Amino acid sequence: MLTFIANLWRGRFARDHRGVSAVEFALIAPVMICLYFGCVEVSDAVAVDRKVSLTAAALANLSAQVTTISATDMSNILDASGAIIQPYDSTKLKMTITCISIDANKNPTVKWSVTRNGTVNSGTPSLPAALLVPSTQLIRAEASYAYAPTVGYNITGSLNLSDKMYMAPRQTAPTYNSTACT
Repeated sequence: MLTFIANLWRGRFARDHRGVSAVEFALIAPVMICLYFGCVEVSDAVAVDRKVSLTAAALANLSAQVTTISATDMSNILDASGAIIQPYDSTKLKMTITCISIDANKNPTVKWSVTRNGTVNSGTPSLPAALLVPSTQLIRAEASYAYAPTVGYNITGSLNLSDKMYMAPRQTAPTYNSTACT
């Protein structure tokens, strides 16, 4: 009986290749689906990270162009910069603009800071050594976004994507709401 089954297995079933494609598909499909969703998640995260960098650059650029910024002007700067993050949820975006004055001894001091959904800066900020030029001012723009992957949220959780941009004022250090940056 055992010989009969062995001969049947070797003869009949060994030559039957009808189900090979279905078995190969069943083994490869989960891997391909995971790769597809992984590529979608990574490309979406890269797109959001790029938009966060563009937002920080726009904040710094718009703030450095003017000499006086009113509360309405600042609201417009934040609105215009925040629009860059679209079509993603702008309520997850944190933006902060800070004017920093550096004295003759290279000591930086925050003169004013404005934020939307973030934390206002104050005191003595830490700056890269190359930016500590005596008797100058800097505009520091910060943007961060709490990115939650659609498929991989259970694996990674929320990712905090952020960027900082430093820019020297174009004409003179901007005054915000009657607070000078000098």
